[in-house]
Amino acid sequence: MPSTTLKKTALVAATAGLLGLPALALHEKNAGPTEVEIKFNLPPPEPLSPEEALKTFKVEKGFKIELVAAEPMIEAPIAVSFDDQGRLYVVEMRGYMRDKEGTTEGEATGRIKLLEDTDGDGRMDKDTVFVDELVMPRSVMAVNGGALVAVPPNLFFYKDSDGDGKADVKEVIATDYGTAGGQPEHMANTPTWAMDNSIWSAGYATRFRLRGGVWLKDSGLGRGQYGLCQDDQGRLYFNYNSDLLRCDLLPTEAFGRNPLLRNATSINFQVAKDQTVWPSHPTPGVNRGYDPKSLREDGTLTKATATCGALIYRGEAYPASHYGNAFIPEPSANIVKRMILTEKDGSLSAKNAVEGTEFLTSTDERFRPVQAVNAPDGVVYIVDMYRGIIQHSSFLTHYLIANIEARKLDQPFDQGRIWRIVPEGKTLPAGTKIATDTAGRIAQLSHANGWVRDTAQRLLVESSDAKAAPALAELVQSTEAKPLARLHALWTLDGLGMLTPDVLRGALKDSDVSLKAAAVRLAGRDLAPELLAMTGEKAVLVQAQLAIKLTSFNLPDADAATAKLLALGGGKNALVAEGAMTGLRGREAAFAGLLTAETNAETEANTTPVFGLLGNLIASANKAQLFEEALAVAAAQPKGSSVQRNFIKALSTTGSGKNAVKPKLLWLDKEPESLATLKKAATKTGITNIAAIESRLAWVGKKGAPPPPKIVPLTEAQQARFEKGKIIYAGLCAACHQPHGFGLDGLAPPLVDSEWVLGKPDVPARIVLHGLGGPVKVSGRTWNLSMPPLPHLTDEDIASVLTYLRREWEHNASPVEPKTITELRAQYKEKAGMWTAEELNPPKKK
Repeated sequence: MPSTTLKKTALVAATAGLLGLPALALHEKNAGPTEVEIKFNLPPPEPLSPEEALKTFKVEKGFKIELVAAEPMIEAPIAVSFDDQGRLYVVEMRGYMRDKEGTTEGEATGRIKLLEDTDGDGRMDKDTVFVDELVMPRSVMAVNGGALVAVPPNLFFYKDSDGDGKADVKEVIATDYGTAGGQPEHMANTPTWAMDNSIWSAGYATRFRLRGGVWLKDSGLGRGQYGLCQDDQGRLYFNYNSDLLRCDLLPTEAFGRNPLLRNATSINFQVAKDQTVWPSHPTPGVNRGYDPKSLREDGTLTKATATCGALIYRGEAYPASHYGNAFIPEPSANIVKRMILTEKDGSLSAKNAVEGTEFLTSTDERFRPVQAVNAPDGVVYIVDMYRGIIQHSSFLTHYLIANIEARKLDQPFDQGRIWRIVPEGKTLPAGTKIATDTAGRIAQLSHANGWVRDTAQRLLVESSDAKAAPALAELVQSTEAKPLARLHALWTLDGLGMLTPDVLRGALKDSDVSLKAAAVRLAGRDLAPELLAMTGEKAVLVQAQLAIKLTSFNLPDADAATAKLLALGGGKNALVAEGAMTGLRGREAAFAGLLTAETNAETEANTTPVFGLLGNLIASANKAQLFEEALAVAAAQPKGSSVQRNFIKALSTTGSGKNAVKPKLLWLDKEPESLATLKKAATKTGITNIAAIESRLAWVGKKGAPPPPKIVPLTEAQQARFEKGKIIYAGLCAACHQPHGFGLDGLAPPLVDSEWVLGKPDVPARIVLHGLGGPVKVSGRTWNLSMPPLPHLTDEDIASVLTYLRREWEHNASPVEPKTITELRAQYKEKAGMWTAEELNPPKKK
């Protein structure tokens, strides 16, 4: 087949905008070769009607695909959410990529449609514009009689109070839900009411809770790119464009307590290791089609590149073999993948249901499945954006531009479909509506459809109905009820604030692992005696929750019980060991001492991995006192023991991957006696590790050590500013940068030991005055985020908070005076917009 070569000059001429814009907003480092060859010179595909598109589908045997809605009823759909009566909210991102330059993305053309199936035939026949004139809306979630709607940078709550289907109530829930005008592929999205009664999102580190009609916020961890869902245990699943499926195996909020646990197995776990996809037709129009590894010889895509909107199937209409499977849309391959999940020792793995083929494929290049959802009728619904261009202009390669031009994929852009996949030869259950009374909703917690259970739980929590408590408690304690119903009832009681110690005590002794693990997670300090007695538990999920809970208490007896739990077997499982680490920040060395008391010939294999984790965390923390305490613990171990060797090896490292921290010189009062003891006990390999440890330690009189840092005490006025800055930081900065100063993934970079904090004082001052936008490298890691200016702070306020940052967390940088801020404010009074990292110049610590 002949190929077509487009030179850069021709490409620029072909793609220049009508308004004289640059050719495209290409990502300079990601645009690929400028001279490209279209390897599979396929004819331009014709846009198909929904009826024609149906003929292009191939679905797994035993299933068929049906149309639910299509243009002109909907246009450019990207996300949906069912309300409790089976109505469907649809996000229409109508401004997205109407041309290759994305010039219409600032226009208020987006909207939320509300669709209804009034005759019960499975096809929507009534549509109402619920919210109109939105700029690039991102997501929707039915909640509290209305819907959360993401319109970056805001998350709004809209509600129809008069029953006409149109929103007339609007409430701002968050103003940091993405960035206005930012990259749409990397925006917060898919708010999801999870089993823990929190609303989590993909690409966003804050969770919301609705209690008594009031929206509450607290921090979690950011994860995923587009799409979020849960399984029957409430574990959260998400994905990245080139990563089919990931999962938080343990509760993410626990890992927010220890900022150095960012590379843990338990969170952001890769469930699907194999990223292979099997399209049913050549797919040359992908962003990396020029790379020989991207396409097979037959022109089909080899690996996932645009994964989004995954789903864990929890309906009752499919065969039992499909329950709990992952259904994953991949729009660049025009497929929906089915993967079978397997659980072992608390961990998960996924494999393609049938090798070499997919659950659903289409030969229509404009079939763009972007989200899969569970539905009230127990089947899977697929959101089809239906268009040629799905790659955003910021990341278009020259190769893909050439394909778009040559094959006329830029038109049309005003179509879109929603499909459902139904079993053949089986009567489909009618879509279930959630009961309007409390008793009916409690009964629906036993329903076979996970969507029904989730929604009934949500409505019960939203109702704040205290009368529900006795029946829910009875359901939790029932020996006849379904395990999943009991689990939902337990979490519903918690959401209502009516979970009693007596109910929890019973659940802590239950034979159902999921219920027992949830009870441990929900238990408070008043149940500490019962939890301390559970160190002999064998189920990994219960052990992991125990490790998280016990260390969170910060009590000597609880830490001792955790050490016993790990020594009795929990330590050899990553989930249990990491769970313990979540609550030990600052106590790692002391806990290592407790663990040595539990270590003997029989338990050594269980505790050795834990010593490795403890040592890595201590090494990464860069704190002199903690490091010295750890050396004392290591020196107290039997000479040459495996505990001693492994602990020293871990202390000599600074983590790996995202945990890697550049060591700083730690100043001690004098040479520690433990170091001399360890040198005497060291093996040949150990000598290297001891040398690495000694290289990061310094004390007065150490040969080759630099002069010790000069610690200039703060004056009385400076100390007063430090104290004032501490208060300002807690109230204004800690939500993002966290009280511990280590930041939060997806939200804010670390301040501890940051060159941006400890360098020239004018740099952080200018950031506070005017903000910082775009990518910035902090402690060896790049953060592509924006910090807004804080114009309401006075010069005294800014000097105070900067003084606090430069002297807290063992920092020893100079304090900042108010007059410095006054001078900077005057010097840059004409400054418009945020600073970039390049403008400020990467600072050096001073």
